Amino acid sequence: MKALIAAGLMFGNLIPVASAALIDRYNRALRHLTGKTTALTEFHIDLSGFSPEIGDELGDPRYLNAGGVNRQFILLTTAQKAAPLLDPTFSFARATLRQFYDLNEPQLFALTARDAVVGEMQTGIFALDQPARLFDIRRITVEADTVGAHVAESRQLGTLITRFRTEADGWRDDVLIADMIGLAKRTGDIARVPVDLPVLTVEQPNYWTAQFGGVYLFRGLSRPAVISTAPRAALGEVPMTALDLSMRNEIADWLERGKLAEPIVQARGADAAEILRQKMEFILVDAADGAGLDLGAGTRADLRKVAQRMGAALPAEFQGLASLLRWVEGGGDWPRITSEHPAYFYTLRARDHADRDLVNMLLAEMSPLDVRQLFILHKDLFYAAYATWPEAKRAWTVAFLTRAYQSDKAGARAALFGNKEGRPGERAPKSAPGSGDMVSRVGPWGASRKDGR
Repeated sequence: MKALIAAGLMFGNLIPVASAALIDRYNRALRHLTGKTTALTEFHIDLSGFSPEIGDELGDPRYLNAGGVNRQFILLTTAQKAAPLLDPTFSFARATLRQFYDLNEPQLFALTARDAVVGEMQTGIFALDQPARLFDIRRITVEADTVGAHVAESRQLGTLITRFRTEADGWRDDVLIADMIGLAKRTGDIARVPVDLPVLTVEQPNYWTAQFGGVYLFRGLSRPAVISTAPRAALGEVPMTALDLSMRNEIADWLERGKLAEPIVQARGADAAEILRQKMEFILVDAADGAGLDLGAGTRADLRKVAQRMGAALPAEFQGLASLLRWVEGGGDWPRITSEHPAYFYTLRARDHADRDLVNMLLAEMSPLDVRQLFILHKDLFYAAYATWPEAKRAWTVAFLTRAYQSDKAGARAALFGNKEGRPGERAPKSAPGSGDMVSRVGPWGASRKDGR
């Protein structure tokens, strides 16, 4: 993993903690939450305050996420907002924490100037002993305060001030006045500088979790479904349609009927030809490794030579995308790529809807040879796959991601997956010459049955 770390593709943008004051503050927070402390004199933390170095030291990579259910967090600085979230057991964790930062940034800035802020993302359950418990997670609540309870004391002081102003004899209540003075010494002037961290509550009907080997829960759709990485039987009794990743026809049918995905060749603003070429390159690099072929310098010209050498031995994913590319460029017939074809899920991306990122994450897992999509959308799965690759594929992938993604992350995401909102004045892509708008007429399957067979 050293090449990924050196390129900033793993543990990138973590916040360094090296000063004695911050380490002491972190230890106070860590002791407050877990009863543990660190002896390290420097380490790095992510969005939630988790440190991989401390995880190694304690022998517990989930020291802030016991059971993987209710993630605790330690905020030392508002700079953590730009850091990644490591080991996101739930897909909503990063977005929820970022929302908490955004809503409370002025207060967090003021509070972290003198103490660490600690809190928890509460899912409403305390253990995930069976998959059915996933359906009990509907609402995420974020509560936080400083280690010294500045927020709680500020609220208490606010209550006392209200009593002082409204009670008839409040100005003569010596005990009340003494309590106000004592609290004010610790909280500061809350009339001039209000300090509060309102509880954040977020409804979360649809999400992915790493629990039980990986599960996608789409509860808030017109056609709800739960999709498991493990065999469907492992889910047990669930209150909706249950699928697993081996059920390609059923997943394809569910995506189409719910209007959740669209063919890349029909996606608004997408350079379909270039995206298809890049996907073909990813597949070709993997195939070259399997065939023991040298990638050379790994340029597009070198990869074309590899494709020529492999000829008919090229994998079905590559050949399916090549036929689609010929159609896009007007040099071939419309290919019939059914949901059973290995190339099928490589031809799709999520439509623009509220669960776009979650659907794209599912598509990334269904098309794992697209290493860029896997890296962007499903990093833990990417890292697990990377650990099994030969050195040539690792080197090529690191060089590609550094060149084509790290330099412009936002631009790469927009090009691949579109913007959340359509660009003003943007025109829909034209159909290939003579196609008769084939995709609209027969759907991404081609002329196949819609009953999953």
